[in-house]
Amino acid sequence: MIKIKDLTKIYAKKLKAVDALSLNIPKGIVFGFLGPNGAGKTTTIKMLVGINHPTSGSIMIEEESPLSVSVRERIGFMPEDPRLYDELTGLELIKFSAKLFKKSFRKTSNELGEILATAGIYEAGNKKIKTYSKGMRQRLGFAQALVNDPDYIFLDEPLEGLDPIGRLEIKGMLARLKKQGKTIFFNSHILSDVENICDEIGIINKGRLIYSGSVSNFRGSASLEDKFVEVIKRENYK
Repeated sequence: MIKIKDLTKIYAKKLKAVDALSLNIPKGIVFGFLGPNGAGKTTTIKMLVGINHPTSGSIMIEEESPLSVSVRERIGFMPEDPRLYDELTGLELIKFSAKLFKKSFRKTSNELGEILATAGIYEAGNKKIKTYSKGMRQRLGFAQALVNDPDYIFLDEPLEGLDPIGRLEIKGMLARLKKQGKTIFFNSHILSDVENICDEIGIINKGRLIYSGSVSNFRGSASLEDKFVEVIKRENYK
């Protein structure tokens, strides 16, 4: 389980990017974290994987801090805009990433190629990353997040830049990873996709959590997108 309690992040000039966020995310589910641009989604996910440090509050992943080595060995992370080494090939990048973890240090080229295949990018494995399209780079970022066979997978806008077929394939992969018992936390603003694949969602606005629970309980008889727009507008006019 992921336990977040009173998580707060304040930047310079007293900008409160995340404000007293509390969430309990059960193991083995797909959790969608939603909010308008600037709501605090990326700041939150970076704190969850230990890149950013909270100003106050706590994060526990199975009773341990995400800063602990044992937890980091079990985390996979794909940032919103993966910064990749353009002069490497896709397979070379995956090999480099694998050497950062004990679990994947000794994986063979064939095993790493299977990860590229899982992300739908096997054929481009020997091409330099600088030749990749936006969608291919997204797929490679996704593959990199899976290299250590993580139990907890954090994805920041994983469907961004993909065409409809690519989004469908990634959603299928998320469903298969869930069946393997993985816990998946991802940010997105493509609400139609979230509606199809998430067990639970959290909605954040101006740094504060305004809903956490099932998709069906939130949207009622409306679509997720319509209900989301209605709620955000209401919050902004308070």
